Amino acid sequence: MTKAEKVNFTLETLDALYPEVPVPLDHRDPYTLLIAVLLSAQCTDERVNKITPILFAKADNPYDMVKLSVEEIQDIIRPCGLSPMKSKGIYGLSHILIDKYNGEVPADMEALESLPAVGHKTASVVLAQAFNIPAFPVDTHIHRLMYRWGFSNGKSVEQTEKDAKRLFPKDKWNLLHLQLVWYGRQYSPARGWNLELDIITSVIGRKTVINEYNKKKMLKK
Repeated sequence: MTKAEKVNFTLETLDALYPEVPVPLDHRDPYTLLIAVLLSAQCTDERVNKITPILFAKADNPYDMVKLSVEEIQDIIRPCGLSPMKSKGIYGLSHILIDKYNGEVPADMEALESLPAVGHKTASVVLAQAFNIPAFPVDTHIHRLMYRWGFSNGKSVEQTEKDAKRLFPKDKWNLLHLQLVWYGRQYSPARGWNLELDIITSVIGRKTVINEYNKKKMLKK
């Protein structure tokens, strides 16, 4: 299989499995998505979706958020982890959105990345999912899949993003990002991985990855 054939097989398989893909984080608008993605750092989407209704019942826009104290925000979001940093970020970015952007979330990568506690991945998710601007956010699932499939060397998420953008058509990026997240969770997880269910890896995966999997499987017998 050539690299182009592997890319086409991947796209066709993902389209067949996930013709439509829901955004994992519950949100109503760009601001609530921004906050939800910020909270998801080192936290599961499931847990974030349990916490955001509590937070958004008090403040679902920057004007109401700055009426809360950092301590009040931290008390609500504590189960998501990293609450000291995240609460200061939420409070700080809400002030900036009011002062610089009339309370609106900017649809611009540089502007988003300049906000407190907002990194490149968070900014990319907001651009892709809130504004439908082509971006390719790389999380742990996508980073793992790109390495297993031989599409990237696995050395850094930055390199994985560059490789993904080079390999896949730009008009596919936003949907593909979500398809890969769901595929990684369902068929190619870091733990409890079953290669027999992981059709894409079993067909196009790195030989070293597949051999390592088979060695571990043999040792368990």
